[in-house]
Amino acid sequence: MPNERDLDRLYPFLHGEQQDAAKLEASLLHSVEEKARDSRDANARFFAEQAQTLVEAAKSIANIYRRGGRLFSMGNGGSSCDASHVAVEFAHPITAGRPALAAVNLVADIAMISAVGNDVGFEHVFVRQLIAQGRRGDGLIGFSTSGNSQNLIAAFAKAKEMGIHTIGFAGGDGGKMKTAGVVDHCLIAPTTSIHRVQECHVAAYHILWDLVHTLLADARGSAATKGAVA
Repeated sequence: MPNERDLDRLYPFLHGEQQDAAKLEASLLHSVEEKARDSRDANARFFAEQAQTLVEAAKSIANIYRRGGRLFSMGNGGSSCDASHVAVEFAHPITAGRPALAAVNLVADIAMISAVGNDVGFEHVFVRQLIAQGRRGDGLIGFSTSGNSQNLIAAFAKAKEMGIHTIGFAGGDGGKMKTAGVVDHCLIAPTTSIHRVQECHVAAYHILWDLVHTLLADARGSAATKGAVA
């Protein structure tokens, strides 16, 4: 634990003092440089280690859509924003010529989440929705910076029982998301910084979205070519 002298030095404004303006400016600029470098390094390590897993996950999602399935997404806190983001990427593509694909954000229904959380426990908020809406052949994406979110692990386990393909985004060592045996494709950002993990996740699901559309477009092209020959 920092002592009082350390706190005085780190946070002089708490004690009515001000830092030297020039030193403060230099410190802030250095902080920007260090954090930006750390972000680039984390992304580089992540994609070096996870590129093949990302491709396999894209193939899985493309197959889900080819067979008429839907994609579900989930997450807590900041990761719930990633769940919302990835769902809208698929349902409302901004790139011309790319079709809308069915994606359901399980974090969006506040009434359902609060009802389930209040009645049977927060660990069931995604499971109950999946039981009601999920079907064999669908897909489920979950985001957890630690990989240990109990409500995600429970939903992944239920998804496996239901024949739903599972894709997990985690950080650190992957946590239970990696070890519980309920995730088909686990993408792990190799850092314990929550911010760096989330930055890796955003880049990854943007690329995942693009790969899925590339795979689907290739399949449509092949089908059109075969039809023309026939």
